[in-house]
Amino acid sequence: MPIQILMPALSPTMTEGTLATWQKKEGEVVAIGDVIAEIETDKATMEVEAVEEGTLGRILVAEGTEGVAVNTPIAVLLEEGEDAAALDQAGTPAAPAPQETAPAPAAPVPVAPVTAPASAGAPAAGARVFASPLARRMARQAGLDLAAIAGSGPNGRIVKADIEAALAKGPAPVAAAPTPAAPAPTPSLPAAAAAATSGPDAKALADAYGIPYTLQKNSGMRKTIARRLGESKQTVPHFYLTVECELDALLTLRKDLNTRAEASGVKLSVNDLVIKAAAAALRKVPGANASWAEDAILLYDRVDISVAVATDGGLITPIIKDADRKGLAAISAEMKDLAARARDNKLKPEEFQGGTFSLSNLGMFGIKEFSAIINPPQGCILAIGAGAQRPVVKDGALAIATVMSATLSVDHRVVDGALGAQYLQAFKALIEDPIGLML
Repeated sequence: MPIQILMPALSPTMTEGTLATWQKKEGEVVAIGDVIAEIETDKATMEVEAVEEGTLGRILVAEGTEGVAVNTPIAVLLEEGEDAAALDQAGTPAAPAPQETAPAPAAPVPVAPVTAPASAGAPAAGARVFASPLARRMARQAGLDLAAIAGSGPNGRIVKADIEAALAKGPAPVAAAPTPAAPAPTPSLPAAAAAATSGPDAKALADAYGIPYTLQKNSGMRKTIARRLGESKQTVPHFYLTVECELDALLTLRKDLNTRAEASGVKLSVNDLVIKAAAAALRKVPGANASWAEDAILLYDRVDISVAVATDGGLITPIIKDADRKGLAAISAEMKDLAARARDNKLKPEEFQGGTFSLSNLGMFGIKEFSAIINPPQGCILAIGAGAQRPVVKDGALAIATVMSATLSVDHRVVDGALGAQYLQAFKALIEDPIGLML
């Protein structure tokens, strides 16, 4: 009997995903462990391996389909001895076309009627217009006459791409609307912009003011970042504490360790030492390694540092687990591997979901100081600025030192000001006397 392949839950919180690509075609033999598809979740693209063997009989969900719910059948596998007739007997449908995602409503833009391409023509006057629901909705929002648009879909069906092509042709009058009994006064441009928006809608404002722009579709990762950080600022009461740390001793230690380890290929970064210091400070001040829950505060037994990594799709935070217990060489190797796979969207959910404390370092971009947004449900995030030579006073005399700013963003429900200050004191002490990182 044909076996259904279901949309897998690739993480405990996953409810839907995008079927990015099929790695097997209909009719191909599938062995256990073969990669059959790639699924895009909110923060990674992951491979799906076959758990049964057979022949891929029918693909039910096409490549590029978004919003596929977990446990939805996505394909059917034929067992040995079965053929395509078994699919028809089971009533298995073929793959539908990928669902189109409707854009946010915008101010109507009049568009010139589109001239039909040589291979297809616009519907004749009075003829039924075939269009996808999305195309109809887009045309209605933009004030387009579907009868003047040539469809490029099956049997001349008008699809999203045809509406976008029509919009790109530029403004021109469309079918005249009924003449009102009395002409309404023409609003001023700012008034028109305000009327076109319900809140600060950037697209509607740009349309109203004639500002050119290019639409870049929001990825699942970007949407998740926006949602989570928006929730963080709305629901988590932030406060911020900043200390300045002298880096000269740490830079000397790093240089010495890299010289000693050169033969083994180990090359420590400043960030590797900062990760270790952040973790060791949490072991000294465990109250900062915590999260808020409605009925209790979670005090974590393990120190797992989520380290912010910039990718083309947005920010992701791979985790160095048990960072306080690992040596600098192990942290360095693990961080390089995680960062590389993060940029290739190849992290597993358990490698970036979780963590007990976050670290964000923009020092390599020359940023002197900044305040990061807490990564819920964690209680703290430490923002690291660039190390630079600054004048300092030592023993009553002016001197030069390499100084780095570190700003702790704190969830006040979890960590009070005094506790946050104690954590920064412990962190500063480890940075300025880094021999403690070796113990």
